[in-house]
Amino acid sequence: MDKTTNRIAFQGDFGANSDMACRDMFPDMEPLPCQTFEDAFVALQSGEADLAMIPIENTIAGRVADIHHLLPDSGLYIIGEYFMPIRFQLMVLPGVTADEIRTVHSHIHALGQCRKIVRANGWKAVVAGDTAGAAKLVSETGNPSMAALAPRLAADLYGLSILAENVEDMESNVTRFVVLARTAVPMARQQPDDVIVTTFVFNVRNIPAALYKALGGFATNGINMTKLESYQIGGKFIATQFYADVEGHPEDENLRRALEELAFFSEKVRILGTYYAHPMRKNLAN
Repeated sequence: MDKTTNRIAFQGDFGANSDMACRDMFPDMEPLPCQTFEDAFVALQSGEADLAMIPIENTIAGRVADIHHLLPDSGLYIIGEYFMPIRFQLMVLPGVTADEIRTVHSHIHALGQCRKIVRANGWKAVVAGDTAGAAKLVSETGNPSMAALAPRLAADLYGLSILAENVEDMESNVTRFVVLARTAVPMARQQPDDVIVTTFVFNVRNIPAALYKALGGFATNGINMTKLESYQIGGKFIATQFYADVEGHPEDENLRRALEELAFFSEKVRILGTYYAHPMRKNLAN
């Protein structure tokens, strides 16, 4: 990958989980905040950034829906993945106590991952564009009845006090991010035991048992499919696109055969990326 800006785009304000993921994985790059996921994609496509760090799924909240619609037609490629344990802090204006809180602000996924503390206290959950943006809102509004659920970095950036630490419902709260680039990065297996992930989307042909037949090659060739999701496209219930992650490199003989069989029973197959698995992937699978 040729770096021209040394910037990596993410959705949200400084201090968001995506910002932290950028800093963790690419400490020498400059994080570029974007208001929406689409803005982050555009920043990469236009050359305003060299990479983008995009959350794609969470162990508690599930998939990040927008991404599965934006990625296939973006012309961008996945070149890496990053797994980050998510910890949310309940933060308020300095001096505010819990009994003063009336509303808790955060990203919809964060609110979904911290339901217990919100319900237990009878607070009203208010959806914000992102976690750090919620912390920024609390800071700028100056209303003592408002609290935010955000990463610890956001409290430091926006001058808030942490009232309760690690308030997520489950300890096993992990978000998987994908790293996007404008061009695919050629990669090859360095060691025999390297775990490589290939991500692709496909549309099966309109014939009986097409999906069963299309996926048969992965079973007969011993391919571990770690994700398969479907979603509607084109505003029609009959137009379905599938998103899949498998372990293996397209040049591996068994995966090559499986992809050939998939293509035979599909109208369209597009490989979105081939990249090394993050070390945490194996731990989460056990």
